[in-house]
Amino acid sequence: MDELKNIAEFQTSEKVISELMEHGIIKKLIDGDILQNENSLIYNIPIILNGSVKVYQTDDDYKEILLYYLKAGDTCIMSFFGALYSESSKIKAVANQDSEVLLIPVYKAGLLIKDHPEWINYIFRIYHQRFKEMLEVVNAVAFKKLDERLLQMITKMAEISKGKTLLVTHDALANELGTARVVVSRLLKQLENDGHVKLGRNKITLV
Repeated sequence: MDELKNIAEFQTSEKVISELMEHGIIKKLIDGDILQNENSLIYNIPIILNGSVKVYQTDDDYKEILLYYLKAGDTCIMSFFGALYSESSKIKAVANQDSEVLLIPVYKAGLLIKDHPEWINYIFRIYHQRFKEMLEVVNAVAFKKLDERLLQMITKMAEISKGKTLLVTHDALANELGTARVVVSRLLKQLENDGHVKLGRNKITLV
């Protein structure tokens, strides 16, 4: 499985790759498919082979906030530690585009920790990366204006999709920012007037 060979920590350990391939199950997702729901039991740890997955958290009023994206070579560290300590899921993970993931049974992920230091290095690298992204979310919510957060989000989405034009609704952006659609529409018009984006019907192009 070439995608696993692209993960730096696994490049010196064919055994880790062979064990992941032996015990893992490949699951194909289409854009919008739910990979993991909040408050559900965690049976598998996903490794993203291709595509991308968005990870959210929902508050008591069912408002969602985007925490981070999972890209090829990533795993969901919150699912990993939740499963390790027999907790239910604290996040919701949704395919951001057509994707493939390798689902590793929880028990096998635990055994890999005991047998393979490469797996531990991989987990801690992803943990460090996610921790930095979570700090960015906290910093943005606490200190940045909403228009800055919106532009940052659009830029990140463009980076993930590897294109300048995004097919996305104002409602979807509002949900990910945890705000109202009318606020996002007003801010997008402001960003267009400032020369940052060009707006179309359910379409945003970075300038």
